[in-house]
Amino acid sequence: MSDRRTEILRAATRVIARRGVRGLRMEELAAEAGVSTSLLYYHFGDRAGLLRRTLEFISDRADRYTAEQEVADPEEALAQTLLLELQDTAEVRENSTAWGELRASAVFEEDLREDLARATHTWVHEIAELLGRADPFGAAPAHAAAAERLTALLEGLSVRWLSGSLPLEHARRLLRGAIELELSAGRAD
Repeated sequence: MSDRRTEILRAATRVIARRGVRGLRMEELAAEAGVSTSLLYYHFGDRAGLLRRTLEFISDRADRYTAEQEVADPEEALAQTLLLELQDTAEVRENSTAWGELRASAVFEEDLREDLARATHTWVHEIAELLGRADPFGAAPAHAAAAERLTALLEGLSVRWLSGSLPLEHARRLLRGAIELELSAGRAD
């Protein structure tokens, strides 16, 4: 991806995190990115194309910061992958806030639903694979269900943390406890 497109997508993530999808105006985004409005349309076609690519950018960026760890133990690799979504860094805050805004907007914007469902499915599948490594004798459907629960919990904890209604360390403890429960439940079956 060109540097110009990357900068536009970074700016789009910032604007969505700050103003929401419904508040995203192409003119404001162009000003934020330091480009012309016509360049936005040149690179992304229309607003829906921009939102689709921004969602991909957010997912790719999350993949990068959650993959930065080198942990040999499969249980700890699972925990770290999920817990890295609860970091007090500007990038994680921005990503998580924009993700939540895109998810909320998908309720009203049908074009966004399919892309969001695909990104969510990919994330859940990745977590299910990590659960499979941590619990190799468990069944794939059980890992998939546990991954759905853990990713949904993480999204909820993230919103509570970002909105100030839950301290970060408490959110991290709750998530770690849920991971332990999912792994122990899988082994009990």
